[in-house]
Amino acid sequence: MAMQFYASPEQIMRDRSELARKGIARGRSAVVLSYSSGVLFVAENLSSALHKVSEIYDRIGFAAVGKYNEFENLRRAGVRMADLNGLSYDRRDVTGRALANAFAQTLGAIFTEQSKPFEVEICVAQVGASHEEDELYRLTYDGSVTDEPGRMAMGGQAEAISGVLKSNHRPDMSLQDAVKVAVQALSSVGGEGGAARTIAANQMEVAILDRRRVGRTFRRVTGAALTALLDGETVPEAPASERPDTPTQPTEESHKPTSSAGSADLEGQQPEA
Repeated sequence: MAMQFYASPEQIMRDRSELARKGIARGRSAVVLSYSSGVLFVAENLSSALHKVSEIYDRIGFAAVGKYNEFENLRRAGVRMADLNGLSYDRRDVTGRALANAFAQTLGAIFTEQSKPFEVEICVAQVGASHEEDELYRLTYDGSVTDEPGRMAMGGQAEAISGVLKSNHRPDMSLQDAVKVAVQALSSVGGEGGAARTIAANQMEVAILDRRRVGRTFRRVTGAALTALLDGETVPEAPASERPDTPTQPTEESHKPTSSAGSADLEGQQPEA
């Protein structure tokens, strides 16, 4: 009979943590930050089919780095949970904090009970009526949750990117300035000899939660609109019919979306307002 090698619980936890951290650090980075009109997501992504940034619910977005199959399973579970709670109670009862807690419980259980932890780092963001009310939650592989102060970076050389964000980010900046800061932070690392590099538009995934929209606030920025943003030009705003006079949560029945993130899971469908 073969003898089993003994490893202390502390050593097992350290090994799992090291495995997860190395897996996350190998991935390309993502940045989430609050700006005057909403929350901006910018991620390095060479694939146009596999998204790192997605919608969870009306005013809630999701960004992740690490193993795609692992964080995609979490995202889909979050969409189902949000849809179920919104249908059973009220759409306003679905919050980013509740989803972050659910993700934390799942990640914590996997980390302690499974032989291999999820190699993922996640951001759950909820846009508020003003940038002071925006909520950004960072979730790590072991189920830890942190409420971030309006900006965060994940994956790759996240500490160096966070330093650039801290120096340049302002919560009252415009979308154009926010994109400029995010791209500057992402491109500040990874160059030859530690120098800055250039990231092409087709290597980035950009999306926003637009607080000016009624109902579903998530929309992707692609193609000519993304190129215009990177060149410092102004992109068209949401139609006036989709923007309330005062940013607020939708309360009238006529303003309730008729579809959900779950029904638009193919990502090619434009969200309704």
